[in-house]
This record gives sequence, structure tokens and C-alpha cells, in this order.
Amino acid sequence: MSDSAAIRIDKWLWAARFFKTRTLATEAVDAGHVQVNDTRIKPARAVRPGEKIQVVIGEQRWELIVLAVADKRGSATVARTLYEETAESIAARAARIEARRVEHEPADDIHGRPTKRDRRQMGRVRWE
Repeated sequence: MSDSAAIRIDKWLWAARFFKTRTLATEAVDAGHVQVNDTRIKPARAVRPGEKIQVVIGEQRWELIVLAVADKRGSATVARTLYEETAESIAARAARIEARRVEHEPADDIHGRPTKRDRRQMGRVRWE
């Protein structure tokens, strides 16, 4: 872990354990799911301590301040020391989790194609 150096953003995201592989991190950066200082970036962009990063993975959103850089992937406790999540980000994520817990999305129970039994039940509902 180094405090003064700079490292590629895809490598930092991998070392900070936001993505399982560097390839996934690179794809997320290319897709625009990662921004540094409110600017869309490329995977080779160097990140330095003190910069603000926004990461979007699915419905999860993080707003982070880079504290240190690391070129090797360590344990989760070491990865947690590489960044600090902003208070607004923590509050927003907690609110989204609470809203998801309270509001149940009906489509969440549907997985894959309907079975023969499901199709029969849908047919009964339509004609009743």
C-alpha cells in the first residue's frame, strides 16, 4: 500500500474489492459506471489519494474518497483502508436498502419462464 503513488482505476477497484476481477472493473469503467471527480473516465486513468470516486454496481451506489492506493489485492480489512465512504453515500444506500425491504417488487418472485402450472393459473385469472 502506497500513499503517494498513482495507480490505474481498474486495478484500484479490483484491489479495493469492488469487483472480483480486473476485467469486470474495466468493463464497468468502460460502461460509465465509474466516475472520478464527476467525470467519466477510461480504465487506464490514474487515481490518487484524495480523489472522489462514484461507483455504480447494479442498484448499489458508492461515493468514495481515495485514501491510499494498492497494486495488490489483499484481505477485505486491508481493502477497506484504501477508501472512505462519504456520509451522504452511506445514508443514501441505507435509505435504498430500507425502501427495498419495505416495498416488495412483485416481479422479484418470478424466475425464468413460467411452468405449465403457472400458465394454467394465468389462464384462469384472465378468464375469471
